[in-house]
Amino acid sequence: MRIFAGYQRGVNLGGWLSQCESMEEAHFDSFIRKEDIARIAGWGLDHVRLPIDCDVVFASEQGTPHARMRYVDDCITWCGQYGLKVVLDLHKTFGYMFDRAVVPDPDAFFREEALQDAFLHLWRTLALRYGSLPNRVAFELLNEVTNPAQAKNWNRIAARAIAEIRKIAPDTYILVGGVNHNSVTRVPLLDPPADDRIVYNFHCYEPLVFTHQTAGWVDGMPADFSIAYPNTMGAYRQAADRLGIWQADDVSPEDESLMSPQYFESLFREAIAYAERMNVPLYCGEYGVINRVPPEETVRWYQDIHEAFVRHGIGRAAWSYKRMNFGLADAQYDDVRKELLEYL
Repeated sequence: MRIFAGYQRGVNLGGWLSQCESMEEAHFDSFIRKEDIARIAGWGLDHVRLPIDCDVVFASEQGTPHARMRYVDDCITWCGQYGLKVVLDLHKTFGYMFDRAVVPDPDAFFREEALQDAFLHLWRTLALRYGSLPNRVAFELLNEVTNPAQAKNWNRIAARAIAEIRKIAPDTYILVGGVNHNSVTRVPLLDPPADDRIVYNFHCYEPLVFTHQTAGWVDGMPADFSIAYPNTMGAYRQAADRLGIWQADDVSPEDESLMSPQYFESLFREAIAYAERMNVPLYCGEYGVINRVPPEETVRWYQDIHEAFVRHGIGRAAWSYKRMNFGLADAQYDDVRKELLEYL
């Protein structure tokens, strides 16, 4: 399988220009600064994934940049100074976001041509602004298409966006993820690549009952639920079935095998095979563990998934650099951070 060179070890800058804690300028000025980029480079990483929301950095559906686009400019400049590449991730477009609390009817994006046209306007603007930096900036079309029934529609819209971007930025890498929240099991539903600068993208928070235990935004997740890592694969399946939480695997509730790197090997197998057949690099744009988990268990989970990533040359960006319930820079990880960083 081809390697997504320069994008092998990264971290997300979630919460800054997407899913913002505040829309005040003080937030944008302080959440990520040049010294944060220097720290990330000091961790030995090679890139950041920068999520952006349309209503944060655009002033209109026609793609008019908002003054806050300067923060994207700053981030790319700082990353260049410290030798880091950037995945520019459109986390929210007009009419679509994975979070129904923000966009109650996300499927409207797949029905309404005006919203799709707005999506193309945004990418034309981004391509004009950053397409001259193909060796430093990659484009991720859209974060987490949730509805599996929209797979064909998403392929169609993605193809239109790629064609528009290529008129302006012929050499920029473009990342495309699948449905079911970018599930690795849905990578084989993506269209064959339009050219040799396409990357297949997925997210991995499996087993979800472990990585998102107590998470209030997960339907069916109790606020007091806990489960340890490692545990048997069957134990995670039993918990998921009991709570009604979707899992991206076919593990039996009776499986007594202890969680290990082989679980992730099995989970990734079909995506790897498809990427190899299409000769496309594979990249995991998000993975991580909620901060309610004991840090030592978090390290063990990262160790296991890391082994599978390295074995197959899968690039990745952990979620997330700070706060957002997953922050690797937060004080909770001070005692284990040195070890944890070995597994990013």
